[in-house]
Amino acid sequence: MRRSWRPVLLTSLVWTCGLWYLYRSGQRQPYFQPTPESKVLGIARWQSLPEINPLPRDTVLRKIPRDLPPEPIPRIQAPAPGEEREARNRRLHRREAVRGAFRHSWKGYRNHAWMHDEVKPLTGAPSDPLAGWGATLVDSLDTLWIMELKNEFDEAVQAAARIDFTTYAPMGELNVFETNIRHLAGLMSAYEVSGKKHKILLQQAALVGDILMSAFDTPNRMPITRWDIHHWLNSGLRSSTPQTAPSQVLASEIGSLSLEFTKLSQLTGKDKYYDAVQRVSDELAKAQSKTNIPGLWPIVVNARDLTFNADSTFTLGGMADSLYEYLPKQYLLLGGALAQPREMYEGFIDVAKKRMLRRALNPANESIVFSGDIKEKDGAIEYIPKGQHLGCFVAGMVGLGARLFDRGEEEVGLAGELARGCVWSYDATPCGIGPEIWHYVPCAEVDEEGRDEKCEWSREKWMAGLEKQWMPNVAGENVDEEELVRIAEKKQLPLGMTDVPDRKYILRPEAIEAVFWMHRLTGDVEWQDIAWRMFEKVEELTKSEFGAAALEDVTELLGKPRRMNNQESFWLAETLKYFYLCFSEFDVVSLDEWVLNTEAHPFKRMDLK
Repeated sequence: MRRSWRPVLLTSLVWTCGLWYLYRSGQRQPYFQPTPESKVLGIARWQSLPEINPLPRDTVLRKIPRDLPPEPIPRIQAPAPGEEREARNRRLHRREAVRGAFRHSWKGYRNHAWMHDEVKPLTGAPSDPLAGWGATLVDSLDTLWIMELKNEFDEAVQAAARIDFTTYAPMGELNVFETNIRHLAGLMSAYEVSGKKHKILLQQAALVGDILMSAFDTPNRMPITRWDIHHWLNSGLRSSTPQTAPSQVLASEIGSLSLEFTKLSQLTGKDKYYDAVQRVSDELAKAQSKTNIPGLWPIVVNARDLTFNADSTFTLGGMADSLYEYLPKQYLLLGGALAQPREMYEGFIDVAKKRMLRRALNPANESIVFSGDIKEKDGAIEYIPKGQHLGCFVAGMVGLGARLFDRGEEEVGLAGELARGCVWSYDATPCGIGPEIWHYVPCAEVDEEGRDEKCEWSREKWMAGLEKQWMPNVAGENVDEEELVRIAEKKQLPLGMTDVPDRKYILRPEAIEAVFWMHRLTGDVEWQDIAWRMFEKVEELTKSEFGAAALEDVTELLGKPRRMNNQESFWLAETLKYFYLCFSEFDVVSLDEWVLNTEAHPFKRMDLK
């Protein structure tokens, strides 16, 4: 039967527009998106209301499993490296330099934007892109404690106690994911690392958790990841148009709530938080073998109908990243008492190694690996050699999985190659700092025979990569090599990169996170030297009067990128924390005691007293 083109075209148009919205809004977005309704409704105050879609009365909530496996969790960290006096003094000097950078940025925030979300690093103006809930304040609490800035910590705790999370400014959608990883996690982590002395932090965390639980009030109990608080509070709207889970949701946003909600159940003794996220995990587990590339979840999933095969684009980078990251971490947080996250991790990692991870061509012939994107169409799989700063977390995930699940030291070595790839993305630019997104020349699979020979640098191989990037439809004999050279020069492409579509550096932590993980996994002090080299460049180029400023273009040939008037809260919560931990004693935030969420907030393992 002939199908009318109009419904097909309309469906395609709606799907494309939906994808465009999610892709554009999927990487660390503000918590709220203004909407006409919210502008009319004005400031609102959250309150606990009867659910429209309550669980049946006889429902037994999922409880945190407590039957630990017979074999103890393997050690994650290497033994602490030996240290001569000179080496120790050098390490402590570097640690103090990082603490000094933190204090400088904290002072700018404290003096000019206290209780606001962020400070503008070039002008000192306060900024509230995250609903005015003191994002930098809450996100930095545990860093203050870890850096032994106790006076500043005590003052910040008192300030955090005054944040009214029930009050919503005239804005629209709450980004559940961002609120979860920054505010909920920041409060709980500060409570735990400081010895559980500040009960107000747990009380505030429980309040945030209860607010987020309202986003799970849907027919299938899947959360609304961009949740409209005003719809929730409007009794007429709640009755006439009940909440439903979205038909298009980013995998990372729906799949990265497990650590925080589990920890909240552990700390409060209330099962409802763990029950909520375990329902999501159960659906992800059921769908894992039914996607267009079995083992992997696509970037966009349908949480309303619980279908996972409408999107055919897959990545370990932004918009899916922390779904994968949280699998081994959830297993570790629960002390191995739940097998499901291990099964899900081992169900995807070998697929990712075969389909996504590739050795990359580079002038120094270093053994570096990146995780690219893939697209499936009619059974064929297209590889997209796109590196992402956000994707640098993969190094730590692979290293953790190797030790935690006894997958062998070869995978720890693979983690090192992934980390060195991210370091290379820094070293390759004129300023010594890596971009947000770059394209590379994949030269071999990670376990492919003859990979060293295939990946040996030559100008011809780089030109072939440029040709594929910029002249994919030109026949070989018609390729103008001089034009390729002009493209590389005009676009200021570092040797080995074929494109840099996003040249910014926004103070992200993932590259130094990878270095931190490799230092703790191996005990090799070389990683400390790498961390210091990275820190010196970041400090030199980003330091500004009121903090640290993002950079507009790290490929600027003079090596002096223009600074931007932005400093996100993860600069203090993550980036400087990882730098600091690279130069701290090995038992400070030990990976054998703590589980770091995707915002670098440490949670104590359940199986440890």
